[in-house]
Amino acid sequence: MAISDHIGTYAQGWVTGDSGCHMKSTADSFYFDDPNAGKIAKADFESYFAALKLAVDEIRAGKAFDNFMDITEVVTKEEDDGTVTVWCWWAIAGTPFEGTGLIKVADAGVLSEVICYYGKTVG
Repeated sequence: MAISDHIGTYAQGWVTGDSGCHMKSTADSFYFDDPNAGKIAKADFESYFAALKLAVDEIRAGKAFDNFMDITEVVTKEEDDGTVTVWCWWAIAGTPFEGTGLIKVADAGVLSEVICYYGKTVG
């Protein structure tokens, strides 16, 4: 699979809420870093994702949305070593969950994603 295919398949997993798409596009060394959950290895990603989906379903309270997640403002940069860095804005409709993702991709697949949440401070 080409790097662009890894990126597309990985993004499709988020848009559709299908962790199987994620797994098809990730390298063996893949990790996902969520500041609320910590650094999650590939072997633990599907259980992390299942817990996220349960939280989203609870917040949405049965209300349906076209996508599990919307991804916008995608920027890519090819690095000198052949890897690609992808930055995006993500939002889960019907929830307060939104933020940025910084994704590293190589020929082997998606190597990592580090996310940050956007939030408003009170004051």
